[in-house]
Amino acid sequence: TNPKDPIAIERLNLMNMAKLSIKGLIESALNLGRTLDSDYAPLQQFFVVMEHCLKHGLKSKKTFLGQNKSFWGPLELVEKLTPEAGEITASVKDLPGLKTPLGRGRAWLRLALMQKKLSDYMKTIINRKDLLSEFYEANALMMEEEGAVIAGLLVGLNVIDANLCMKGEDLDSQVGVIDFSMYLKDGSHSSKSPEGDGQITAILDQKNYVEELNRHLSASVNNLQAKVDALEKSNTKLTEELAVANNRIITLQEEVERVKEESSYLVESSRKVRLPIIADGQVLGEARKQLKEETQLRLDVEKELEVQIGMKQEMELSMKMLEKDICEKHDALVELRQQLEELRSVNQEMLHRSQSSETGVKQKNEVISRLEEKTNQMASAIKQMEIRSKQAERDRDLAEEANRLFKQEFGDKIESLQQEAEQLRKQKYELFFFLLDLSSLIYGDTYFMWNVSKTHLQTLGRGSQLTKQCRNCMGVFCECCVVHELPLPSSINPQQVCDPCYTALLQQYASTPP
Repeated sequence: TNPKDPIAIERLNLMNMAKLSIKGLIESALNLGRTLDSDYAPLQQFFVVMEHCLKHGLKSKKTFLGQNKSFWGPLELVEKLTPEAGEITASVKDLPGLKTPLGRGRAWLRLALMQKKLSDYMKTIINRKDLLSEFYEANALMMEEEGAVIAGLLVGLNVIDANLCMKGEDLDSQVGVIDFSMYLKDGSHSSKSPEGDGQITAILDQKNYVEELNRHLSASVNNLQAKVDALEKSNTKLTEELAVANNRIITLQEEVERVKEESSYLVESSRKVRLPIIADGQVLGEARKQLKEETQLRLDVEKELEVQIGMKQEMELSMKMLEKDICEKHDALVELRQQLEELRSVNQEMLHRSQSSETGVKQKNEVISRLEEKTNQMASAIKQMEIRSKQAERDRDLAEEANRLFKQEFGDKIESLQQEAEQLRKQKYELFFFLLDLSSLIYGDTYFMWNVSKTHLQTLGRGSQLTKQCRNCMGVFCECCVVHELPLPSSINPQQVCDPCYTALLQQYASTPP
């Protein structure tokens, strides 16, 4: 298929519209859950789409009113190919109020849908392209594979129950215009996805189809306008000829009256003069002959006048029908223009959304580039930190190795120094105890106390530290040995004393009389 072929584009657009119409009708009917009637909008649009599909590539038949396209002829073939379809054809022909083949074709589609045989009938006639070639062009939708696709899609309509009453419905003069607003969807949910791109493509195809249909309708309107102009000129000419004929009739009537007067005058004069019978008979014969000729001429003129009047009435009827057709085409054109404006607004809105999405994508790309730059910086920083970490590990290993070597080298010296320090600590305690002994000799009363302190210090071992001083004996003890407080003669406030002094002072205070 040539993508630039306008006929192929029309076929594809009609097939897509048929898909949308059938899918929407099935979904809405199943959601509705009841029998469909004639006023159901998706069902009406389905019949309009089917009518456009059947009219595509239809050969024109020349009539007095111009070229006429009707798909009733192909539908009549079904009766010959499928005998059970004869009931539908007979019912259509018996319906009152159907005057045109277009109305009969619309009624046939409705009855076939109610019978749930529409798909079967369409497949039957599509398979006989030798018979369809009489009615359709070679590149028509019914002659190509798109027709078979549509016939296959019609199988899904067998799940729908329809009860269509066609009495009182004007099927002859309905204007079949596709309402594209029923099939337009909001593309906000998936404008960035491939499905949103497919919807945009479908809408653009619909827009191209509407524009192509608008061009065809404009051409049809121009042709009809040219025909109207020609008919107006012909009507004007016929009016002029009718006026001339009327004038001629008046003249002939005057001549007939004059002949009658002359004949009567001749009769009277013959009576008065009493001419010879032969002369009188000759004059009377001539008068009768002339009267007969004038009468025949008058009859001819009256017949011609009746013919002219009949032609005038037929022209007036054709003018009225053409005016009605032009009005319908104009209404359809106005509706198509409105739909085209809606499509343009939708297209503009989608273009705006596309631009806004492109702007958002650019901003996100900028953010992504900045994040990538930061990521690269962080990666470089991580690499540097890894290098530093490896360097620190190497330094730590070197330090541990140096420490190990240091311990290995100076371990013996440290151990000997610790032994010397322990010996010095022992000497220190020995000297301290020696001083305590000297003090006990000097302070005899407190010898027991010092002895206890000495014993206590010996039990503490070398790990204890002497940090607190007793305020009574002035000795230095550990923290746990100086926890009591007693008033001393040398001070008013209680002072900290060691355990031996605390015991001795309590005994002294107890033995002292009050």
